Amino acid sequence: MTDFFDAFETESADARSDRQFGQLKAQVAFAKAKAPYFQNSLADVDPDGLKDASALATLPLVRKSDLLEAQKAAPPFAGMTSTPVSGLARLYMSPGPILDPDGHSPKNDWWRFGRAVWAAGFRPGDIVTNCFSYHLTPAGRMFEEAAHACGAVVLPAGIGNTEAVVHAMSLFGATGYAGTPDYPKALLDKADELGVDLSSLKKLSVGAGPLFPSMRQDYHDRGLTCLQNYGTADLGCVAYESDAMEGLITEEGVIVEIVRPGTGTPVPEGEVGEVVVTLLTNPDYPLIRFATGDLSAILPGISPCGRTAPRIKGWMGRADQTAKIRGMFVRPSQVAEIVARHAEIAKARVVIASDEAKKDVMTVQCECTGDIDAARIAETVQSVTKLNAKVALVEPGTLPNDGKVIDDTRDFTS
Repeated sequence: MTDFFDAFETESADARSDRQFGQLKAQVAFAKAKAPYFQNSLADVDPDGLKDASALATLPLVRKSDLLEAQKAAPPFAGMTSTPVSGLARLYMSPGPILDPDGHSPKNDWWRFGRAVWAAGFRPGDIVTNCFSYHLTPAGRMFEEAAHACGAVVLPAGIGNTEAVVHAMSLFGATGYAGTPDYPKALLDKADELGVDLSSLKKLSVGAGPLFPSMRQDYHDRGLTCLQNYGTADLGCVAYESDAMEGLITEEGVIVEIVRPGTGTPVPEGEVGEVVVTLLTNPDYPLIRFATGDLSAILPGISPCGRTAPRIKGWMGRADQTAKIRGMFVRPSQVAEIVARHAEIAKARVVIASDEAKKDVMTVQCECTGDIDAARIAETVQSVTKLNAKVALVEPGTLPNDGKVIDDTRDFTS
């Protein structure tokens, strides 16, 4: 196949569901048998009952925000790995520090970025300059394996030493680049400054940072294609862009859910919420319902490129909107608790502002159906958050679809 990495990318929705939920059952059963953390958290879960998305949504979340403390309590990996440290391939330490394992894969693409870089145009015979870091963090290895999975050759440049990298790219005739979105400009500008020919470079696969439209247009004007991917050091590849450039296609080895921040409850298609990912093909590190803390939304339909997996809109901010108000922390989970106590509330949002005396003012905006007493909601807010707040009742559909449940509008610069 030339257009697609493998046949999975063009499966029917029913075939994909059958495959992925079959893999989910096996992954959960394996995690319960081999990983101490999941033996405990999934003790009451019957893997055979996990037949669809609604069943998956009943499983507990593993929050990225809790991973640091969990690893401190049960080093090195909080009991979430099924393989002992001595049986792993590589060990990493990401900022935090959060520890990440890397296992052995029969296809040598453990992090599953192969489909992402194939969609970016990497093919056998390409020479890919890999400008992700190879030191302590897994990104460099992720994209080296991905390039090899596509049959490409890798120039392991890493980060920095721009002048030497430019010369190496020219000498080897590098055709591809993997790295952050902004670094190709530094390479191209340095090449222009030195009079070095980088005309062989044609395609960029970028991630781990924002790809601004003006930045992509600049690369396009230079004759380069530039497609982005989305992943984490914990999960590997989650989604990737194709040449259609209409959202990011979810990777075949994961199930992606979008949930209301502070909860594990999936939101309707199109609504912004937190990205939750379940790994299906990484038994060494069987993360199940991993809450990334990132915001996105599911797009309707399928990509015009022919890949049929669900798509997400892309990275839209962070879901961890915890704020400190009058010395007290208010968290998204507390907003969810307020909504749960009032069936009439469809959606709520805490807005934090400052009055003229620079004192904190908290307003809880509630989309409501039917009759409801604002004073009763205020009592619930005080009970849950230990703070007094104004309550504003608004019509359904009034609150912005941006995933925010806590909107801190205070100006801390003046």
